[in-house]
Amino acid sequence: MSEQIKQLVDSKITSKKVMVFTKAHCPYCRDAKKVLAEYRLPPEEYEIMDIENDPQCSEIQTYLEILTGASSVPRVFINGRCIGGGDDTVRLHKSGELAKLLSS
Repeated sequence: MSEQIKQLVDSKITSKKVMVFTKAHCPYCRDAKKVLAEYRLPPEEYEIMDIENDPQCSEIQTYLEILTGASSVPRVFINGRCIGGGDDTVRLHKSGELAKLLSS
């Protein structure tokens, strides 16, 4: 695991209120992005990083697994904390918990 990957991922997670690591062709990623789009977050607070064609994709996913216990995408972080993947994001949205997390 390169220090460069750790720094990249860590800086993304800490610099944004909402950080999503995603792949364009993943249906769970599309679900998470669709739900998050409903909240109309300011662009400076929200970032989606598509790692699908990134030459360091597997290394990024390996580090995400170290951080979160899962390497699958999407990996959704709110206020520096991983809330899980696509199904988790949809579930939190439906329960009202996502709105609470985003407003904190």
